[in-house]
Amino acid sequence: METTIQIKMDLKDKLNALRLYPNESYDSVIRRLSKLAEDEEPLSKETIQRIETSLKDIKEGRVYTTDEVKKRLKIA
Repeated sequence: METTIQIKMDLKDKLNALRLYPNESYDSVIRRLSKLAEDEEPLSKETIQRIETSLKDIKEGRVYTTDEVKKRLKIA
């Protein structure tokens, strides 16, 4: 089953620029782009938790710049 969608001209221009060949259909372009957007390996719960912990550390100032680390470790 096919359907019609409305898109603004600037998006149509972008889709045209993303065609691999001049006559590639919009359906093909959109399918290719949607495959690129899919995450083949979703993050594990453990990874998400580690990211959240890291973000909390950043917000609370528990981070060091590269220069600070080099200075503390006395490396150039």
